[in-house]
Amino acid sequence: MRSIVIFILALLPAVLPAVSLASTGNGPSVNLNMTTHIAGFLALGIFVLAYGVVMMEEFIHLRKSKPVILAAGLIWLIVAIMFQRSDLEPHLLKEILQHNLIEYASLLLFLLVAMTYINAMTERNVFEALRSWLVRREFGYRKLFWITGLIAFFLSPIADNLTTALLMGAVVLSVGSSSPRFVALGCINIVVAANAGGAFSPFGDITTLMVWQSGHAAFFDFFSLFLPSLVNFMIPATIMSMFVPNEHPHTIADNVKLRRGALVICGLFLVTIATAVCFEQFLHLPPYLGMMTGLSYLLFFGYYLRMTSHEDHADFGQFNIFNKVSQAEWDTLFFFFGVIFCVGGLGFIGYLDIMSHFLYTGWGPTNANIAMGLLSAIVDNIPVMFAILTMNPDMSTYQWLLITLTTGVGGSLLSIGSAAGVALMGQARGIYTFFGHLKWTWTIVLGYVGSIYCHHLINSSGLLTSR
Repeated sequence: MRSIVIFILALLPAVLPAVSLASTGNGPSVNLNMTTHIAGFLALGIFVLAYGVVMMEEFIHLRKSKPVILAAGLIWLIVAIMFQRSDLEPHLLKEILQHNLIEYASLLLFLLVAMTYINAMTERNVFEALRSWLVRREFGYRKLFWITGLIAFFLSPIADNLTTALLMGAVVLSVGSSSPRFVALGCINIVVAANAGGAFSPFGDITTLMVWQSGHAAFFDFFSLFLPSLVNFMIPATIMSMFVPNEHPHTIADNVKLRRGALVICGLFLVTIATAVCFEQFLHLPPYLGMMTGLSYLLFFGYYLRMTSHEDHADFGQFNIFNKVSQAEWDTLFFFFGVIFCVGGLGFIGYLDIMSHFLYTGWGPTNANIAMGLLSAIVDNIPVMFAILTMNPDMSTYQWLLITLTTGVGGSLLSIGSAAGVALMGQARGIYTFFGHLKWTWTIVLGYVGSIYCHHLINSSGLLTSR
């Protein structure tokens, strides 16, 4: 989101008052047109301050949801006061708030189901068993470099990139304790692979989910990004693999076994995804409704596990689906609330109008989408994508997929550009570092450019550009 702030602050001195109509997707299109008012500057300042605190989370240990939720409340307090002094219809404020609430609720319900399934699979040892199997195979460093990268690439479209990165990171750390160079390169490779893999699936990243649920791209449209995403992963991976030590580690790992019902839960998760897709594709129902229906599958299976467990069984009384719900990343989910309502408030004041006009009218959609992808290396791509969806520039499906690709893989350019990178810096503390990642950013830039060019070659003509 710092990218938005930078653009707004750079433009404010030179821009005339914003136009009165904002393009905000399916929501109300009227804004307050008060971007040069002192109250507007105050709301913008509150947001900048709150996001500055978010950026320091690693150092001050204050969860990122707290400042943005407070900022959202203060911004809408200012908006309400400004609204009272405007000549707009009284019902508009309620309509805009309801629109933002629907956007958040749709995202919340979808992610809550996905997180619950991931937590259930974690509790049933699905990911730990995979890690144990990889470690016990005693692959060489170079082979393991490619295996962990490819698994991250193909796992992240189903699981989130954070879970994928932590799982593969645990494998790299388990076998590479005597080779810091392998651990550093392996972590960079995992971050790139997880972010690239998430870009070609509606479920792979929050940004792809947001674009899909907004209706700007159909479910199967995202798979046209498979080759560009693969190019984004393969170019830096190929270069970095040449510098991985050509050695064989000697490790000892426990034989972790799957707990009862683990494979069934994996199957139910796939059926849940299929339900969400069918609801959207054939019945035109929102995907979150399909996901909530899929949650019922897990609820009934959890009941079956409890009822069929014997007192002398290791799983007796332990599987409680509501414990899995409580273990969801609530800080992240509340962070989304704050971001959506902060951006929604600034958009209603009129700031997103200025940004939309400057970027998508002045620069053109291709240049704007590439630039936003680069800026997502510095900030979280979720508020960036929500701001773009709120502006709702007039773009073809090809361009919506381009911004999906660039904001998804752009976070790989720096270790702080994605949740996967930040998590691995904590997991491999002192070995995988910001500057260690920065040394290889040039290879990731090559992958970034290559993926955009590949997208242009295979998707710039045909149906995607006509709608």
